[in-house]
Amino acid sequence: MQASILIVSKNRKEELLKTLRILESLIDTSQVEVLVFLDGCTDGSESLVVALEWVRWFVSAKSIGASAARHQIYPLAKAEILIGFDDDAHPLNKDFVRLTEILFQDNPHVAVLAFEEVKGVFASDSLAIKQSEKTFKQFPCADFIGCGFAIRKEIYDLTRGFPVWIDIYGEESCVAIEVMANGFDILYTNQVKINHRVNKEERKLKKQNYFRFGKQLKNSTYYFLVYYPIPLYAILKLYWHNFKKYALMDWEYFEIYFKTIFVVLINTPRILKYRNPVDKNLLLKMRRLSALKF
Repeated sequence: MQASILIVSKNRKEELLKTLRILESLIDTSQVEVLVFLDGCTDGSESLVVALEWVRWFVSAKSIGASAARHQIYPLAKAEILIGFDDDAHPLNKDFVRLTEILFQDNPHVAVLAFEEVKGVFASDSLAIKQSEKTFKQFPCADFIGCGFAIRKEIYDLTRGFPVWIDIYGEESCVAIEVMANGFDILYTNQVKINHRVNKEERKLKKQNYFRFGKQLKNSTYYFLVYYPIPLYAILKLYWHNFKKYALMDWEYFEIYFKTIFVVLINTPRILKYRNPVDKNLLLKMRRLSALKF
């Protein structure tokens, strides 16, 4: 088995179908398996289970969140290379599996490959590629984006996996810090390119930015509580920054901001059960690394 591709989907039947059809055209399904977790879908996504029998399906009637879903299916993958995609993202390289294998072979100390994300809805992959980085870029980093990445299974198994204490947004950072705490590296590479089919204007109209704001504020707080030796300063800095930049400028952000504080206070005792602080020298190392563009 060359690789396992893993996708979590919730109520995006058409996007998921498009992604799976593209993958089917690019991979040898006898050598590359695809695992899909349907997270409490109510849009008829389950009809794809019968239509696409080459996919390993996992269906939850109740939504458990993207991170918890990943936590469930990643240990079930059979290959030594695990490739994660969002349900609305697909590779722009026809040979992306082979490229991933070569990159891991050439970089034995790298546990995670962070692929280049090309955001937008394009008429063709060639137009998407025109929007990608033109010059070769590859560098160590401290994080990866869930819409397109690869991780060695043996290293993933050394971590606690995607956290069950985060629902969505920020779960990748938890895996990243545990990978680095185990002494391995994360490598950004634009040799593998992913088209994340996000319509930015449509997302704004649907107020997705408000949803993301609340989730990221909450989950960043949890991240600091779990991994930072002394989390209070980082949390206060986080809230001061978000208060000035968002809460003071928009009533809806203001309301979400204070609701999030209440949610965090209620849930802090539960989150502290997962506390696993890393060495402060690791945090210093991570700050010195180049940041990814999100």
